[in-house]
Amino acid sequence: MLGGVETRSVSPVFVGRADELAVLTDALTRAAGREPQAMLIGGEAGVGKTRLTEEFLCEADRRGAVVAVGGCVEIGAEGLPFAPFSTALRTLHRLLPEELAAAAAGQEDELARILPELGDTPRGPHDEESTARLFELTARMLERLAADRTVVLVLEDLHWADTSTRHLLSYLFRTLGSGRLVVVATYRADDVHRRHPLRPLLAELDRLRTVRRIELSRFNRAEVRRQLAGILAAQPDEAFVDSVFDRSDGNAFFVEELVASKESGCRTGLTESLRDLLLVRVEVLPDETQRLVRIVAEGGSTVEYPLLRAVAGLTEDELIEALRAAVGANILLATADGDGYRFRHSLVREAVSDDLLPGERARVNRRYAEAMEADGSLVRAEERVIRLASFWYHANDPAKALPAVLAASVAARRRHAYSEQLRLLERAMDLWDSAPRNVREALRPADYTEVYPPCGCDPATTALQRIDLLAEATVAARYGGERDRALKITKMALRLLEDDHDPLRAAWFWTERSRLIAGLGRGDGWEEIAKAQDLVRGLPPSQVHAEVLVRAASWGMLHNPGPDNLAAAERAVEYARMVGAEETELNARITVGALRADSGDGAGGLAEMHAVVERTAQLGLTMLAGRAHINLTSQLESLGRSHEAVELAVQGAELVRRSRLLDSEAWVCGNMAESLYSLGRWDEAAEAARRTLLVGQSAAPRGCASARLAYLALARGELAEANHQLAAAHTHYGTHETQPQHRIPLRRLAIGVAAAEGRIADVRAETSAAAAIGFPLGQHRYAWPLLLAAATAEADARGLPAAEAGRDAALAVLRTAARSLATPVPVWAAHAEYVRAELLRAEARDTLADWTAVETAVRPLERPYLLAKACHRLAEALLAAGDREPAAALLREAYAIAERIGSRTLREDLALLAQRARLPLADADHAVAPPAPETDPVEALGLTSRERDVLRLVAAGSTNRKIAEELFISPKTASVHVSNILAKLGVAGRGEAAALAHRLRLFAAPAPVSPRPEAARPGV
Repeated sequence: MLGGVETRSVSPVFVGRADELAVLTDALTRAAGREPQAMLIGGEAGVGKTRLTEEFLCEADRRGAVVAVGGCVEIGAEGLPFAPFSTALRTLHRLLPEELAAAAAGQEDELARILPELGDTPRGPHDEESTARLFELTARMLERLAADRTVVLVLEDLHWADTSTRHLLSYLFRTLGSGRLVVVATYRADDVHRRHPLRPLLAELDRLRTVRRIELSRFNRAEVRRQLAGILAAQPDEAFVDSVFDRSDGNAFFVEELVASKESGCRTGLTESLRDLLLVRVEVLPDETQRLVRIVAEGGSTVEYPLLRAVAGLTEDELIEALRAAVGANILLATADGDGYRFRHSLVREAVSDDLLPGERARVNRRYAEAMEADGSLVRAEERVIRLASFWYHANDPAKALPAVLAASVAARRRHAYSEQLRLLERAMDLWDSAPRNVREALRPADYTEVYPPCGCDPATTALQRIDLLAEATVAARYGGERDRALKITKMALRLLEDDHDPLRAAWFWTERSRLIAGLGRGDGWEEIAKAQDLVRGLPPSQVHAEVLVRAASWGMLHNPGPDNLAAAERAVEYARMVGAEETELNARITVGALRADSGDGAGGLAEMHAVVERTAQLGLTMLAGRAHINLTSQLESLGRSHEAVELAVQGAELVRRSRLLDSEAWVCGNMAESLYSLGRWDEAAEAARRTLLVGQSAAPRGCASARLAYLALARGELAEANHQLAAAHTHYGTHETQPQHRIPLRRLAIGVAAAEGRIADVRAETSAAAAIGFPLGQHRYAWPLLLAAATAEADARGLPAAEAGRDAALAVLRTAARSLATPVPVWAAHAEYVRAELLRAEARDTLADWTAVETAVRPLERPYLLAKACHRLAEALLAAGDREPAAALLREAYAIAERIGSRTLREDLALLAQRARLPLADADHAVAPPAPETDPVEALGLTSRERDVLRLVAAGSTNRKIAEELFISPKTASVHVSNILAKLGVAGRGEAAALAHRLRLFAAPAPVSPRPEAARPGV
């Protein structure tokens, strides 16, 4: 290796960039205050990004920060996955070995995909959450590492970044929330053309307020003059300054090259061609040095010294002399670790590489590949496979390139770099027909594929086929988030299978298409599942057959519940057992358990899912264990066992959180939020829902979380927030959502919001639409709350003129729907009783016995909100019967619940009822005082006598003109009164004000339609 070699074409004086450097140093100061910083530095090639970064790193080092730099590697389309992160983390591992080990504790296997020094990279698991899981672990490791020290992470040459690196950088910039961390990324702006893959990332980062972007411009003449003075160590001649400024156009690197060309005595003259400008100093080097420089240019961004020695074919003395000449001419530089060489600027490397003849380039790449095959220790083990694939591909040798590219695709998959795996698989398919037949026949699926299950053939002896690569590419594209590309690949595969009758493979691809179409929101995926079922019908049992059946059963469970789904799921279990596919069997058993519970066999369904939880824990199948917890907690809630559901959800969330199964955690937390809501633990429910939104990667769990937050807002009386969250839920689900478990709750929320805003016509429209579609098997858990909300809205609207027309038809729809619903457990039997009583109240035919029955049914359920509302109605009925003492006790109990859970609307209803009845809401030794006996409910709302009259007319449906005529005032004055009333009541519109007046019974209700004896209690 070389010692110090004197060079002088870089100015020792840092020229310009004072403002930009100030921004970077300010980021250091902010980071020291535990505020992570994200910086982007862009500019054209040679403008001075590297020099600015070096000055910043010197300042960071002076302040005691730990600095790690990683550069993106340009080795073709396949790229080195996570190359800059791996390099930077390797530096941190060397500088802070104990601290990094502590930060990665417990997750070494997974993090080894980015930093191989942490251990062996595991083969799995692989799923759509794998990449997000790895990114989350990386972010948390960096936060822990930067908890007690400032860490500066610099990623250079982002324009060459592989897809996985770009995605990880985006994730870090979006999610880093704590720690003394500064992340700086540089990129070459002039390379980022309209279709460059970095362009969308830059646009995305520009929208983040936490990311600061610095764009470097060229030097002006004064700055070029200062740069020349620094390089020459003397004041330059003004004519020379003019010449250099004109030729370089202020590009700092070109200024250096022009000076170096002049000082090296080049007599070839400078042309206007950029490439010629960059090559002119290479061409004056000795022939051996020029040949060595050309070899280095094809070796990648950095070439290790042992590899260069093996490829160059020189003695060590000859190699060192050639390197000394190249370094002395400032063409090459030794790397920071002293283990290799790189070009001083990538522009020179690109110019030298472009100057190679086609045959010359292929020969150099072949020599690199042969050297690496002969000695695997020449490069890092984690880089060897992918670099070897690149060298063989550019050597134009399909026989060698095909297996090398396939091996590289396996390595990319193991690092969860699915986008790079996809590109490599596409390259392998391009090479397929060019590779000799004997090479293709020697390839085995067992060595290169994982996703397609063996179906009667031995993957160790059967030759690899092109269709196998299409299957791998489909899943790689799906895991990498490129669903459109995956859909196109399945289409190609199915077209290929038209000539090759293989129903199992075709069924597998149709199942994949079903998943993709549903994920893209372009349909529900049933048509594709049906085609897959047709293809496997009548075939012997196989893993594909079992997977098709379980997919069909799971789809039916979510979209079209019915008895046929259970039969399909049970057959899937049977087939999976017959072929020894235990993972598929366990997946099917989860579906069987859920379907049994939906069909009325709650105990059997729960036992089945508990057994799956135990078995998946034994096998370490965390993904399946997560699905089991999701379905088990959901079924426990459906059976009214909310406490058990919360306890199991806590365990499940911790289980999947340890494995960073983000979507699984989102689903479990969403279920936990639902059960916490039922138990009246609303603050905890909101926290669980927000956690779902934070970690959820897919639309569905995020939609559920927004719906849960809408439920909370509605129950608390926060209508604007309820509307906002309901809209968010619709956005998450998209326009193709057909699952009853999502569709019915959204309609129930729409009914609640419409009722609160006094839109009874919209309440009826939503109810009729829901009833017309129907409530499938097992959906009573969602249907009963919907019917209760609609029946309550009808009862509260009794006496509202706008509600009279169509009332009978609306009540008939509700009674018909209620008769079709099951009440398998007490919680739904109580809902049925409640709905029956509200429908009677809507007709002014409810009695004390009706509400006593409701309260009796609800009280044992541990549903405090439901109980408080039932107590409210029962107290109202008791007061009507003149029984004040028990009514007072119920009002106090309900008011205490409403205060504890935070339901403003219910609390106001109870307070006004107590005011009308002149009952205290607390015992004498409590702080809450009873309302004054003479207090009028309308006056308690702060309304004047005139506003009372206006509100009465608003509640009757009068317009401003009608109000003016009735009260002998002008329409403008009526409008002012209405505006004041809306402000005092805290409502958004006239309909909401009218609904509030009727709900609180502020004005006399119409007489009952037909009083009936208390004993008569007709069914719903």
